[in-house]
Amino acid sequence: MNIILQSTITCPFCGHSKTETMPVDACTHFYECENCKAILKPNKGDCCVYCSFGDVPCPPIQKSKKNTCCK
Repeated sequence: MNIILQSTITCPFCGHSKTETMPVDACTHFYECENCKAILKPNKGDCCVYCSFGDVPCPPIQKSKKNTCCK
C-alpha cells in the first residue's frame, strides 16, 4: 500500500492553500495558516487538521481505511 505524505491544506477562513508533508505516525491537532494566522483545529469527528482541511487524509487513516485514528 502506498501512503501519500503530501496534503494541501486550505484555510476555511481566508482560502489560502499550502502543500505540507504529513507526519507518518501522528495526527496534527493544530495548524497555523501562514496567510491569516488562524489556528485550525480538526472538525468534530476528525482526528486531525489534514482530515478536516487537507485534500489527502492523514497517514494513519490511509493505513487503517477507517474513519478514526489516534484514539
